Amino acid sequence: MTTPLHPQNVIALVWDFDKTLIPGYMQDPIFASYNIDDAAFWREVNALPAYFARQGVTVHPDTAYLNHLLTYVQHGRMPGLTNARLRELGARIRFHPGLPGFFQDIRTRLESDPEAQRFEIRLEHYIVSTGLRAMIEGSAIFPSVNGVWASEFLESPPGPGFDADATLDLDAAAAGRGEPLFPVQDVSQIAVAYDNTSKTRALFEINKGSNTNPSIQVNATMRQEDRRVPFQHMIYIADGPSDVPAFAVMRHNHGIGYAVYDPANPASLKQVDRLRRDGRIDHFGPADYRPGSPTCDWLTLQVERIAADIVAERISALKAQVGEAPRHLPH
Repeated sequence: MTTPLHPQNVIALVWDFDKTLIPGYMQDPIFASYNIDDAAFWREVNALPAYFARQGVTVHPDTAYLNHLLTYVQHGRMPGLTNARLRELGARIRFHPGLPGFFQDIRTRLESDPEAQRFEIRLEHYIVSTGLRAMIEGSAIFPSVNGVWASEFLESPPGPGFDADATLDLDAAAAGRGEPLFPVQDVSQIAVAYDNTSKTRALFEINKGSNTNPSIQVNATMRQEDRRVPFQHMIYIADGPSDVPAFAVMRHNHGIGYAVYDPANPASLKQVDRLRRDGRIDHFGPADYRPGSPTCDWLTLQVERIAADIVAERISALKAQVGEAPRHLPH
């Protein structure tokens, strides 16, 4: 019998971002900074698929906004929009009540459990978003996060025919003079784009551990007992129908799906209730993470239950693998 690759002692909370951790969209600080009408911007984005369809081109609705942001930059509507600037604007993101404190509170509660300590059980938080990684990195919640999957921009793409080796030499020379390795330019290209379907890949990367060990390929065959975070130890938290692909992966693999709604928006409540009635999620609650809120209590309950299941499995395995000690026989 081979030794399992991972001890499977990690519980993972995987979070959507917009409308789940924050009331609106993370791009709002960008629009406010550049005096852009956000409603007009999103109206234009929503019209892009039909606009390009008339030209015989298909664009993905989830990621069309990335190119439209670059269009605004190229037309001078967002001068100076660099990745560093996006991180600065990320600091202006406002979170739902109870955040980011809930992230550390639920982790601390697990760490204070003697049985969880005994078996080195720990909690990790991950964000998987169609939004902008740089803004998440600049936000107040980032220090409490173990990993982020989100869209990214390039600032300084090399020109046609560039010599990679020569470029590396120039970078080393610039570093020796204390100069930036790359010239700072406005964002100009998309480095990676996440849509609501490709977000499911991140779930498998967390599951198999390829996010912590690059030598593990996410598409490689792996025994269930070798996976770093079994889906049974994962909870995916999001806000609505756009996350159905991720919810489906969780449900199919016996993970937990939880939806949050805006208490001030009756349509939001109806939306998540429909997800529950359709069997797409396990439970739902308000986007309020303060102590004593239904969402705080339910997520804490599930983390404690998963931890108890891990402890029970470890104790059972110990009993099965460790023989009974000799003892005196009665006369």
